[in-house]
Amino acid sequence: MKSTLRISLKSGERIFINGAVLRVDRKVALEFLNDVTFLLENHVLQPQDATTPLRQLYFIAQMILINPEGKDQSMAMFKKSVAMLLTCFQDADVLAELKRIDAMVASGRAFDALKAIRNLYPTEDRILNNNEIAPAMVENIRKEIAPWR
Repeated sequence: MKSTLRISLKSGERIFINGAVLRVDRKVALEFLNDVTFLLENHVLQPQDATTPLRQLYFIAQMILINPEGKDQSMAMFKKSVAMLLTCFQDADVLAELKRIDAMVASGRAFDALKAIRNLYPTEDRILNNNEIAPAMVENIRKEIAPWR
């Protein structure tokens, strides 16, 4: 067993724990005494905010964590998405990080993958703003890996 983890939440905040959504009605501190999969509300990306290829990948990875019943479907979509992104990005650092992120998810570390994906957002923004990926390709990726739209 790992060491305990303590999280403080403010009134009205939500936390996603093992697929369940909890909202607290007052300031509380939660102490996790064993391994648990959770996401804080401020790390949950809403479908309408998954507007770029990496944000779409993030959304899929978060679904692995917050929707255990759909994990197999989300894993398949994640693998398909990573394969597509590896063909459209040319930046060596992004490509290396995508491979690392894929390995994280494959080894059950989707939470760590979310952090790594968030760290790529500034690089992705630069790439998209400089049209280093053709807008038509970005649109094709959106259509292929965003079935929730």
